Amino acid sequence: MRRNRNNIYAMYSLNDRKEKDKKKRIILITILSILTIVLIVMIICISQNIQKLQQSKAYEAQVVSYQEEQSKIAQEQMEKQKKEEELKKEKLPQVTEEAKQNFETIFRSETKRAFLTFDDGPSTVTPIILQTLKEKNVKATFFMLGSNVQKLPDTVKQVFEEGHYIANHGYSHVYSAIYASPQTVLDEYNQTNQAIADAIGESEFNSHLFRFPGGYVGGPYAQIKEQAKEILNQNEIYNIDWNCLTGDAETNQPTPEYVMNRLQATSSGKNSLIILMHDAQAKKVTAEMLPQIIDYLAGQGYEFKTFYDIF
Repeated sequence: MRRNRNNIYAMYSLNDRKEKDKKKRIILITILSILTIVLIVMIICISQNIQKLQQSKAYEAQVVSYQEEQSKIAQEQMEKQKKEEELKKEKLPQVTEEAKQNFETIFRSETKRAFLTFDDGPSTVTPIILQTLKEKNVKATFFMLGSNVQKLPDTVKQVFEEGHYIANHGYSHVYSAIYASPQTVLDEYNQTNQAIADAIGESEFNSHLFRFPGGYVGGPYAQIKEQAKEILNQNEIYNIDWNCLTGDAETNQPTPEYVMNRLQATSSGKNSLIILMHDAQAKKVTAEMLPQIIDYLAGQGYEFKTFYDIF
């Protein structure tokens, strides 16, 4: 009987231990599960924080990159604008002491140089001349009439933007009007200068360069021209004629042979050439012959200049 009781006690004791062990395992498993969950949550949180941090850094990098890009764009725009302003300024003739000296010695040069000059434009012939000049990579000087400038402002702007020198030939080309008095010469200069400034969009433009219609020397208006020259010089406006020509003003329909013969004859023995030509409507032969004229001069060793090289 006692043995049975002892066996019962032993059995209860064993079951009790098993139950306690089971509870311990459950508690342990629970704790481990909780720790595992906590660890997973922590890992997830850390991962999310790392991801957010990376995203934040990436965003900051994008912001910095964008700011740098915008700053670079702004800097480039400023530099471009500055360069454009400098280029525009370079296209606006300036009267300096050096320019005055250059002008006084323009017909003298130790090296061969040629100034291609065109009077009486612009006209529908002018774009043909511009195309040839572009193809030959040569710059020229255009003595424009104010009355034609107002008719073809887009052509005037093209001349300016392509780097050619725009000079002044008065407004009307009517001798009785422009040479009515010395003051009317200046008035026509100013009227034409304003028309050019409006056409090219440069309010400060002044060519400082004038060519008397018909030339400065001689003629029935010689005294008026002489007095007008003084007034022009007082306003820093200088006049220039020519020492070489193609003969397109000497006859209405010059032949190609006539043009080349006159060019050769009047350029012979001269280092510094100021060549008179015309881009008026009736002077299409000049536009047609210009490639040959340029080739001839280049073949003779002349370097092409404009009055930008003077002023």
